[in-house]
Amino acid sequence: MKTPDFFRLLKRNRFAIATGLSVACLMVTGLILWADRTCNLEAKGRIYRSVESVPEREVGLVLGTSKATRHGTPNLHFNQRIDAAVALYRAGKIHHLLVSGDNHVSTYDEPTDMRNALVAAGIPTNAITCDYAGFRTLDSVVRAKQVFGLSQCTIISEEFHCPRALWIAQEHGLNAIAFAAPDVRLKGWSRRADVREQLARAWCGIDLYVLHQGPKFSGPREPILISTIQP
Repeated sequence: MKTPDFFRLLKRNRFAIATGLSVACLMVTGLILWADRTCNLEAKGRIYRSVESVPEREVGLVLGTSKATRHGTPNLHFNQRIDAAVALYRAGKIHHLLVSGDNHVSTYDEPTDMRNALVAAGIPTNAITCDYAGFRTLDSVVRAKQVFGLSQCTIISEEFHCPRALWIAQEHGLNAIAFAAPDVRLKGWSRRADVREQLARAWCGIDLYVLHQGPKFSGPREPILISTIQP
């Protein structure tokens, strides 16, 4: 097709194209709103914000993030989650920590970084289990049940992240509550994080109800033996 013919065709069909784009935008907007509402409903009453109020559970699932930012500075999200996990352990609200994160290459190891930070804070090594295949939130939560044999746990992350993790847990039959570490509020970060999280929730809905997505690696089983955990 010659270029002038293409533009004439485009001009004749501009109404159909505009209508199609409008419908697509409405569908995407509807998906985002539905996922956000569903996610928040699933998390209602299951997020705790103070150490005193959170119920005691045997295992805390710490969701991974990088130790440093792409600029090489300390990642405040990492520090918030570690501090929250340490506070819960010291208060006797959890007795074992499952640290789950990305280790897709040898030079990037979130679980080991989390374990090292916890040990530096005084948590004994025998109270920590590493999950090296927690490539994303869905993997970490589903593997906690399928691979590590948990029937219940306390998910440890930040406020913005907890509802999505609880939504995934609910849909996969893991009895979970969440302890919300304070969100990091830096200039310009909050709005970007909100937008990213809304998109992540929309994609989470697709994973759960359309693709029925499971973790990238679902085995072998490495159950955490609750009976051996010492308070």
